Amino acid sequence: MLKALIKGVTLGLLLAISVGPIVFTVIKQSLTNGRKSGLVFIAGISFSDILLVTLANLFTNLFDVIAAHKKTLVVIASVFLIVLGVYFLFFKKAKEVSIRDDKKPDKGHYLKKFIGGFIMNIFNPGIIVFWLTTATTFVDHTLGQRTIIFVTALLLALAADIAKVLLANTLRKKLTTKNIHLINQINGAILIAFGIGIILMQS
Repeated sequence: MLKALIKGVTLGLLLAISVGPIVFTVIKQSLTNGRKSGLVFIAGISFSDILLVTLANLFTNLFDVIAAHKKTLVVIASVFLIVLGVYFLFFKKAKEVSIRDDKKPDKGHYLKKFIGGFIMNIFNPGIIVFWLTTATTFVDHTLGQRTIIFVTALLLALAADIAKVLLANTLRKKLTTKNIHLINQINGAILIAFGIGIILMQS
């Protein structure tokens, strides 16, 4: 069980220190919409991770079928990232970050953030490949061992995302509309580059 715990910690740390579009989007969500919105956004991300891990471990045959069409899946997911990046880079309007937290969010605001985090992560080809690869790697482990490995990894990844939200929130008072616009552009450029890079690797 100790070996399984070590493997889970290793996977969790790998997710925590990885730099991809999700990382910047989590930080941007917290900066532009506040701490609560950022936490709800990462809750959506965490839920999608749990779903992918569950499917990868309980429905191996299903993921074998998906793996057979990996290239098509990767291209679709990459196009989604590129379109989202274009929106942030060219069309997303920057708004001054409000320091006050007493403003009531719009109806359905938090649900939209949760769904946004879920969709953003579940369409991330890097995450899909990561969980597929790890599930295949540990397929010969017992159910108990796999439970320890993946639960540990998911908890560490969630803790890292929460830390990003809390850290980002301390910078809110220093952000101007110009800086928010710059963050949107950087976030968009990263999404586009990430999407194009994945497509090029498949060709």
